[in-house]
Amino acid sequence: MKYFGTDGIRRIANTELTPELVYKVAKAGAYVLAKHSNHAPTIFIGRDTRISGTLIESAMTAGFLSYGANVKLIGVIPTPGVAYLTKKLKADASVVISASHNTYDFNGIKYFSNKGMKIPDSLEEEIEEVLESGKIEELTAPSNKIGVSEVREDLLDEYLYFFRKNFEDKFENLNKENFVVAIDTANGATSVIADKVYTALGIKHYIINNTPNGLNINADCGSTHLDMLKKFVVANKCNMGIAYDGDGDRCLCIDENGNEIDGDIIMAILAKHLKEQGKLKDNTLVATVMSNLGLKKFCENNKIKFMQTKVGDRYVLEKLLKEGYNLGGEQSGHIIFLDYNPTGDGILTSLMLVSCILEQQSKLSKLAKIIKIYPQVLINAKVTNEKKYDFDKDEVIKKEIEKLEKEFSGNGRVLIRASGTEPLVRVMIEGENQEYITEKAKDLANLIEERL
Repeated sequence: MKYFGTDGIRRIANTELTPELVYKVAKAGAYVLAKHSNHAPTIFIGRDTRISGTLIESAMTAGFLSYGANVKLIGVIPTPGVAYLTKKLKADASVVISASHNTYDFNGIKYFSNKGMKIPDSLEEEIEEVLESGKIEELTAPSNKIGVSEVREDLLDEYLYFFRKNFEDKFENLNKENFVVAIDTANGATSVIADKVYTALGIKHYIINNTPNGLNINADCGSTHLDMLKKFVVANKCNMGIAYDGDGDRCLCIDENGNEIDGDIIMAILAKHLKEQGKLKDNTLVATVMSNLGLKKFCENNKIKFMQTKVGDRYVLEKLLKEGYNLGGEQSGHIIFLDYNPTGDGILTSLMLVSCILEQQSKLSKLAKIIKIYPQVLINAKVTNEKKYDFDKDEVIKKEIEKLEKEFSGNGRVLIRASGTEPLVRVMIEGENQEYITEKAKDLANLIEERL
């Protein structure tokens, strides 16, 4: 697709993601989404804290209104909050304006359906067709049917209620007297709501990086830069650290000793915990091919079925919905608890983990010992966008991969994939020996650059 990548449209704001393009994407989106309903659609718009957020929100709103759709502006709110509200309040669709974990100069557009899920590839393709067809000018509402927008930032409280409803009773009955967490909101979409949630649930907490200024989102903070949180947790003797990304749909953690707890470890801890409570549907965990080999081995050892999908939380969700499972996610900390919400939710993930620690009266470092994580190396081979999908057609590259896999015989693996967003081929190797796999990954990346 020309505009939509693996996670909506994401580009540099105002130069590549221009107000003109956004206006057209809104019109095309409203047209495609309205085709499937028989009334003027109501569309929610939420955003993160980027400086370009209100610019894109304005262009998006104009596009929707000029087609005759009505808009509710929810303001700064995590992506899963928008997804939840769309479904709960029966909006026809919603848009999140965010570039997630990217730097502040990027921004993006993600469409969600009335079920609170990212719209399928087929609808994104339809929107692109309308954009390319030149029909945009015709998609104009008559004067008496122009849409109306209203500011509904109060809806953030509905999202707060979602957490209270699901966790208040549970936390009331747990001993949390000496339990303190440090929360890093990445100067992003969770910067207002995270404090409200943890306060409402009576969990003692410190909050860092929650003074967004439009330019500091994800800047040396949040789930992509954990060093500050690691130091803070150790210095303030916290029981754990919690880091969200810019749009709040993922969460990584730090144990009390300052060690990183990634999405694979979080999934292992929670899968085991839910299984013991009889709450893990079909005793199955769904992850992507990027998850660590250690997660697969953990599942084998704990009699949990392990399913893998393509990279991208949308594919994890597809699998969960299709097969009726309720837990899945990615190493990046994007974890879906389908019993609660059909999208990854950083705050939800952190609360699930906190309640697990308190219920087991354990330390996070101890819980994390149930899984052995294999060393993993990721090297990017720079190739053109045109050629990045050709790596598996080249005989020399294929032979080299097969040779390596034979060598590992089950205690390592090689995964090669084209980036969904950049002109890169990602070479990922896992194995027992860090130095050896690093050397092999570099060699393979160089070979791919040479051949392509």
